[in-house]
Amino acid sequence: MNLKRFLSIPILGVLLLLGFVYYITVFIFIEDWIGLQSSSGSLNAVIFTFLAVSSLFSFSVCVLTDPGHVPPSYAPDVEQSGISDEETKAKIVQSKICDRCSTYKPPRAHHCRVCRRCVLRMDHHCLWVNNCVGYWNYKAFFMLIFYATIGSIYSTIIVITCSFQKDFNGHAPLKVFYVTCGFMMAALSLTLGTLFGWHIYLIIHNMTTIEYYEGIRAAWMAKKSGQNYRNPFDLNAYKNITLVLGPNMLKWLCPNAVSHLKDGLTFPVSRDNS
Repeated sequence: MNLKRFLSIPILGVLLLLGFVYYITVFIFIEDWIGLQSSSGSLNAVIFTFLAVSSLFSFSVCVLTDPGHVPPSYAPDVEQSGISDEETKAKIVQSKICDRCSTYKPPRAHHCRVCRRCVLRMDHHCLWVNNCVGYWNYKAFFMLIFYATIGSIYSTIIVITCSFQKDFNGHAPLKVFYVTCGFMMAALSLTLGTLFGWHIYLIIHNMTTIEYYEGIRAAWMAKKSGQNYRNPFDLNAYKNITLVLGPNMLKWLCPNAVSHLKDGLTFPVSRDNS
């Protein structure tokens, strides 16, 4: 574990935001709305605490987990490709060499300019986790935005409900604080919800963010030549989901339950790539 990854201004910003949202939700708005000593207040506090802790745990796993590096001994196996032409084989091998690393690159791996290495099934380099999001920590990243989205929506409902029931009695500064918090939480919920929806789409279609944009170009090129492009890694919705979250649904919500992952060097492809 590289704990030095936490020594980053964006990460400290995320932790401060999480702490701020937790504090105002539990100790200001729930307390002011129904009181923490009441049974309903305690229940709401426990639920939100669970979401906050789950977000923090997922965040930590995403930060500390290596997304996946290419083994030094890796080389593409073109002998099993069914291609007999030696010149064609040579071109295939050449196309799988990273220009920057000068080493072989597995399918779905991409070179990260920030990390200065090739990352397995790279989705993107995330400033907010000070790490690449790739093969081994993509599930943790997805669970992070899942818990953070649910938590922010939950907090938004509490803040808005409390604001409508609050009698400010001419206390303008307090009213400004409540309204500002409401807008802030609504904006945070919308931002995280959009990001969460985007990655649901990617998982269902078994794509990374990089592959999505590469697919747009590939589809355009295929259309120009009168052909149809299909993502070769798109099996079906359920299989695509289990490839990321795992076959056991009871472990889907656990960000570090990744025993279903293999080596990240090969991936199942659809038989019909036409």
